[in-house]
Amino acid sequence: MGDIGVPELLIILAIIMVVIGPGKLAGLGSALGRSIRELRQGLRDEPVQHDEGAQPEATK
Repeated sequence: MGDIGVPELLIILAIIMVVIGPGKLAGLGSALGRSIRELRQGLRDEPVQHDEGAQPEATK
């Protein structure tokens, strides 16, 4: 119990296609790809250097 194989994944994909629809699924896939690309770009960028002497701003 708990093992998900190829037949189960195909059934889940078919249910998602019926519920969401193929048009929205393509848009969802492109948005997901764009998000992953931006995440990877953000991880490659240099980390932000914080000033050790700077005081944090007070929130109102």
